[in-house]
Amino acid sequence: QVQLVESGGGLVQAGGSLRLSCAASGRTFSSYYMGWFRQAPGKERESVAAITWSGGSTYYANSVKGRFTISRDRAKNTVYLQMNSLILEDTAVYYCAAAASLGRWPYMKPDYWGQGTQVTVSS
Repeated sequence: QVQLVESGGGLVQAGGSLRLSCAASGRTFSSYYMGWFRQAPGKERESVAAITWSGGSTYYANSVKGRFTISRDRAKNTVYLQMNSLILEDTAVYYCAAAASLGRWPYMKPDYWGQGTQVTVSS
């Protein structure tokens, strides 16, 4: 049974930082793309960042480039999202996801989803 378990969300002031973690289990993800998505209230879910599990190639939404960094630790089967210079518009539920194909970034279509973790940025 595939599980993606997020952690690290919380309340942070604008300009601050948070690091999200996603622990993956239940299958081999070596050929998968691991990603982070987010969904703000009243908005559609959107892709934020993705990384190849094997090679470490990274992809970012324009709105987070230069502020967010995705990384993975293969030994720990964990993917991270380091979020710096947070702004109010970053407030959302953040989801970890895994996809066999990247598709046309940022239109990645995951095969597996985590349950989500809330990130709230306050002024």
